[in-house]
Amino acid sequence: MRPSRRALIAAAPALALAACGHRDVAQPLPPARPLKATARFPVGTSLMTGELQEPQFVGLVRSNFSQITPEWEMKMERILGADGSLHFEAADQIAGFCRDNGLRLHGTTLVWYSQDPPAFEALKDNRAAFEAKLREYIGAVMGRYKGLARGWDVVNEAVAENGDGYRGGVWAAGLGDDYARLAFEMAREADPGAVLFLNDYNLEQMPAKLNSFQRLAERLLKAGAPLTGLGTQSHLDISLAKGEAGVAIKALARFGLPIHVSELDISTVGGDFSLGGDASRLEAQARIAGEIAEAFAVLPAHQRYAFTVWGVRDKDSWLRGGKSGHPDDQPLLFDDDGRPKPALSAIEAAFARAK
Repeated sequence: MRPSRRALIAAAPALALAACGHRDVAQPLPPARPLKATARFPVGTSLMTGELQEPQFVGLVRSNFSQITPEWEMKMERILGADGSLHFEAADQIAGFCRDNGLRLHGTTLVWYSQDPPAFEALKDNRAAFEAKLREYIGAVMGRYKGLARGWDVVNEAVAENGDGYRGGVWAAGLGDDYARLAFEMAREADPGAVLFLNDYNLEQMPAKLNSFQRLAERLLKAGAPLTGLGTQSHLDISLAKGEAGVAIKALARFGLPIHVSELDISTVGGDFSLGGDASRLEAQARIAGEIAEAFAVLPAHQRYAFTVWGVRDKDSWLRGGKSGHPDDQPLLFDDDGRPKPALSAIEAAFARAK
């Protein structure tokens, strides 16, 4: 069974604290072929500040990736206090790491149904005040990282789980069904040069959700929203049938917009129970990783915004955390000890074939 996203998201603060002082620091391993060296486009990963204390982790990031997405510490529930105050300490640390190491920053996320901060809940019956507060927040956050953050997930996971309709949480309560368009307009005001993304998950596995995502993108563009990028999170697992990993990318390519594979991981637990031990599961994982990398790599150059993996080593993954996580999952490109896995080789091979 896949973990509950909300349960694991809720565990993020505790996981971030745990990362700061309760992991053993392994000795750095001899570097594998740098992943970023095989790509003609940015290759990203996610991280939290605690991981920046680990020499091996930092070494793997510097060697293999060219873009960073803050896993949790740039989200609203971390930055925005209950009293409306802003707390940038953790986000600044990640931004500083990017700046010091010549890495591009991708910001996530400005408006998300899953986060309903008290500062906005208190204003949801006063549209004018609610709108002014959101404009203030987006302006402050994007303005702080302007010039370093190349793009932002402006609206995240707006499509209902089964693809039947849309969800908006406190944002729809405060601004109505037009909240997404307004958020994109506010983001464009805050940073005219950033790529502004609509981002969602399960687009590969659920045709109905992919269709609803495309309809939302069409609606926003028709309404004049400055939507300039499309993100597919790509949280996958080894049950995915052959040929399905690249479905969302191929469908979204028709918009002509930059595409971001924004949170790739491929769970090895559950899924296809006909597979035997770890070797068979890692082989299936590598097949899927190669498929999605191939679909991305053959896009026109102007549509290849970035290919982001949601973590570095298996033990860093959110799929290991919270009550719903599985301690035996191996969803990333490097194992617990920082050794490259077959999925990494499959992605490198796909990238090497790109023009």
